[in-house]
Amino acid sequence: MNLSYFIAKRISFQRTGGFTGTIHKVAVASISIGLAILIISFLILGGFQNVIADKVFSFTGHFQVQRFSAGNMLEESPASKNSQFYTNFQDYDFISHVQEYANKPGLLKGDEEVEGVILKGVGPSFDTLAFAASMKSGRFISFSEEGASNEILLSSTIANKLLLDIGDRVTMYFVQEPPRFRRFDIVGIYETFLEDFDERIIVGDIQTIRNLNGWGSDKVGGFEVFLTNPDKIDEYEEELYDLVDYDLNVIKVTDRYIQIFDWLLLLNNNVYVFLVLILFVAAFNMVAILFILIMERTQMIGILKGLGAKNALIRRIFVWNGIRIIGRGMLFGNILGLGFGFIQERFRLIALDPENYYMDIVPIHWDWIAIISINLLILVVTITVLFLPAMVISNVKPIKAIKFD
Repeated sequence: MNLSYFIAKRISFQRTGGFTGTIHKVAVASISIGLAILIISFLILGGFQNVIADKVFSFTGHFQVQRFSAGNMLEESPASKNSQFYTNFQDYDFISHVQEYANKPGLLKGDEEVEGVILKGVGPSFDTLAFAASMKSGRFISFSEEGASNEILLSSTIANKLLLDIGDRVTMYFVQEPPRFRRFDIVGIYETFLEDFDERIIVGDIQTIRNLNGWGSDKVGGFEVFLTNPDKIDEYEEELYDLVDYDLNVIKVTDRYIQIFDWLLLLNNNVYVFLVLILFVAAFNMVAILFILIMERTQMIGILKGLGAKNALIRRIFVWNGIRIIGRGMLFGNILGLGFGFIQERFRLIALDPENYYMDIVPIHWDWIAIISINLLILVVTITVLFLPAMVISNVKPIKAIKFD
């Protein structure tokens, strides 16, 4: 057996009582708590960012492709479904789905109130599975093979303002020449907790907008493009530009709703501050515990030197001891952090106020690359700092050390 490792086991905290044993336990606890906090922070931050991003993407896709227009930004110029891009999008590996849409502003009238809203028209290609997480009650609209469906979805915000509910019939007025109106049946309520959508968008049949605008059955306001790998959205922007017709513009959703995605990126700063602080505390604790251990074992160091032990061997004894502390601390830290994530994901114990956090429970996202990276970073930093106090051993004189009390 390695001599330095053997001696390190003999002086470990399992065999040491009193003050030194307490300090060992404090060091293990500090590493455990610090690592657990870091893991939990990354799990929650990743979950929070994913939930918000998924809510936006489920409503808009990752890209929106529409005609160049200098007119009303709330309405699009018509594009054709016969576009080569739309008919052949399955040929491109980076595109998972494309759906048509069109927007039209108007006034929605309840029993007592009137609210300015945007009717978002969608078709049978709309990804209802991705949108299902935002459905609060009721069902999605049913499309008719002949004519336009008169069913709509309202957000809970608009429904509460207008005192409406599923089963009610409402009238929407459209400002155009000549002015027109349509009566709709409310069949579902959605809720994203995002003001950009909940306060102004209702979902209906795109054929209704075609009829109001006098468009043919092949006309749409634009296309929403979903990617197979959303993490590469910036890489695919130029590639998508090359695919669409010359008169179509590609709008990245992260740019259209830049205030949301910039805010999500700013949240990373909080976790980075946690990371720096916890690394500093862990490194400081390891230096302190090793200094204390060296001071208490000064006589042992003197005896070993008197027997001919070299400084390198004695340093390895204390480094091994420190590694045992780090290993135990990281083991407990991972159990605490990953255990919290599993329990929260499974049982949803911690709730949130949706008005402030845009979701009703603390979300969890399992980013194993980040978790492994955190463990490796703490391991490398703490082991590196172990060699700083170990250098003091070179200055210990055997005769003075043996007399040390």
